Amino acid sequence: MKRHPGGPRRRSATEFFDEQLGSSGAARMIDVRMSPRSLSPGFARPCKTWGVLHVLLRRPCDELFTSYRGGDITWDDYCERYLELLAEREVTHELDQALFVDAVLLCSEDTPERCHRRLAAEYLQRHWGEVEIVHL
Repeated sequence: MKRHPGGPRRRSATEFFDEQLGSSGAARMIDVRMSPRSLSPGFARPCKTWGVLHVLLRRPCDELFTSYRGGDITWDDYCERYLELLAEREVTHELDQALFVDAVLLCSEDTPERCHRRLAAEYLQRHWGEVEIVHL
């Protein structure tokens, strides 16, 4: 099992899909990763079973992501620019809110602290209102 340096143990695909996701009540997964091809082999097969929807509208642009990962901007700068990008894209009007009912946002980050998945979910919650966010 892999660990992030100084971080929690990563879950296996079985742990995530069977234990976490299976008991969550989720009806669908929405993939918000930078690249839909970046899924490890252990996660790829269960994703096909779930019929994952890939939503590009909400992912950060490559330049923004690279600037943050390269240390050119801080996490706070990244958050501010990403939220501005969501507003520019008018995602609350472009996305079908019904798709997000009982949905799980799939991303590559293990924890929500520094993940665009959390930022996007909180943004939708602020604009759509009754959105419950549960981190699995």
